[in-house]
Amino acid sequence: MLVLSRKPNQSIVISADIIVTVIEIKGDQVRLGIKAPRSVTVHREEVAAEIVKANQAAAAMGASLPPLPRPTPRPPT
Repeated sequence: MLVLSRKPNQSIVISADIIVTVIEIKGDQVRLGIKAPRSVTVHREEVAAEIVKANQAAAAMGASLPPLPRPTPRPPT
């Protein structure tokens, strides 16, 4: 793990289009601003873990469901 020290208004460049900026430091809390393209998802670690858990549960439910019936074709009118 790379560990860096930054002060407010200083940034870290992760790639050409992802920049993390320290917005504010208050006591033991740090506010970060993240500039990234909309195609890049950014979540707090605990939120990302919940998303993975929900996706796994949905996939497990889908595997236990019977296949959907095929629609019956309609006769031409």
